[in-house]
Amino acid sequence: MASSQANLDKMQLRQSYRNLWHSDLTNTIQADFPYCCLALWCGPCVSYMLRKRALYNDMSRYVCCAGYMPCSGKCGESRCPEFCLATEVFLCFGNSVASTRFLLQDEFNIQTTKCDNCIIGFMFCLQQIACIFSIVAAIVGSEELSEASQILSCLSDMVYCSVCACMQTQHKIEMDKRDGKFGPQPMAVPPMQQMSRIDQPIPPPVGYTPQQPAYGQPYGGYPPAPPAQGYPPAAYPPAGYPQGGAYPPPGSYPPPGSYPPQGSYPPPQGYYGK
Repeated sequence: MASSQANLDKMQLRQSYRNLWHSDLTNTIQADFPYCCLALWCGPCVSYMLRKRALYNDMSRYVCCAGYMPCSGKCGESRCPEFCLATEVFLCFGNSVASTRFLLQDEFNIQTTKCDNCIIGFMFCLQQIACIFSIVAAIVGSEELSEASQILSCLSDMVYCSVCACMQTQHKIEMDKRDGKFGPQPMAVPPMQQMSRIDQPIPPPVGYTPQQPAYGQPYGGYPPAPPAQGYPPAAYPPAGYPQGGAYPPPGSYPPPGSYPPQGSYPPPQGYYGK
């Protein structure tokens, strides 16, 4: 019960993943056509190699169906992991492909695109329709329904094998990216940066969309403008200074009309003439 709940939690968590596969299912044939043909004609062998590679060639980490099935951890995998993996890929081929997919998605936080979901859903629906037609044809005994069920079964098998081959090629390309087989990633152009001023309390965001300012806050982080004042300010001049038209102030030094003081200095010789 606890393991099933944990798997449900993983499925819900997988919906919040944001990374994408390096190549979607529709482009895997073009991305690696030889490997796609190998996965089509020898699917179990490719599934064995991909699972071992997904575990970084450390088979001590192997668990049946990567721990996503009820039988996981109960098949004696620790004693002979290679034999258990070979049994898994041949007897439960579909589960082995899906388990490797879930393992990579959980490791790299990869989501499945809507297009990939439609392809996988179409594969399952076609298998269900073919199964229903086969049951109805066996009950009714009609030759027409029997032929139609055989055609649907053949078509569903073709779709199943081709989709599994594309999925395994997708997994291989993703692990090639993980192992650096595509070479170093080219450097992306850095986003435009803004200088942070000393009067700006919060630096501008870099690489993200700036948020709208809260109500009552200035836009863009600028300080609020000072309040408008008249000229001269209301507190000018300060107390103690003379008011307008009273300069020099009364009683200041020297008194008006007393400069130079009378008789303070003798006149120079010859000043008054001979």
